Amino acid sequence: MSFYTNNSNSVCCPGPINGNPLNGLCERVCIRTTKVFDSAMKQLSLQNVQHPVDFENGEPPLPITYIGAQSDPNNPSFITNLIVDRLVDRPNYARVSGIVNIPIIISFTDGNNNTGSATSTTTVPFDVVLFVPQPSIIPYRVEGFGALTSNIGTYSGNSIFTIDECVTIIIRVVVDAELCVPSYGYCQIPPAIEFSQDQCAGVFELPLFPTATQ
Repeated sequence: MSFYTNNSNSVCCPGPINGNPLNGLCERVCIRTTKVFDSAMKQLSLQNVQHPVDFENGEPPLPITYIGAQSDPNNPSFITNLIVDRLVDRPNYARVSGIVNIPIIISFTDGNNNTGSATSTTTVPFDVVLFVPQPSIIPYRVEGFGALTSNIGTYSGNSIFTIDECVTIIIRVVVDAELCVPSYGYCQIPPAIEFSQDQCAGVFELPLFPTATQ
């Protein structure tokens, strides 16, 4: 079993609510989480972007053939040159600008037909208006998330790839907060169903003796 293979429909398991949503509510719970005050998304299609790269073991044998690029799942995006300029005529709003830096991995094949990878960073400037809370003891922060994908590009030489890329960035204003939320109590965690391809499973489930049907 798991939360989503459990058919017991327990009120203490996550999933769709059936019937009265107040049924089973038992307490107000204080949870520590990240509260998002505002968020905005920007999507761009960029052509002929030059990326100086770091090869794993130095520049491989030529010719180098570009395969594709994607954002590095092991290195999160980060913001630099952040400026928050509050708007005088709009309380709690501000002009938020900066650069989202997205670490990327570029895949290629070399002159020996071996597959390799190189790392680089794409930079995406932003300049947006967001809701920004007033100063407090626990400060807010601005976070940037970025995702990149590309399947068009060439190797330009001198450790530089020139690629066309599709980029999505999300800018968030967040704060670490303690929130009071309604609760149905602790989750009831069901036992796991072990994946099995046991060839005997179907045989062992058969009855020992045949049954007669009318």
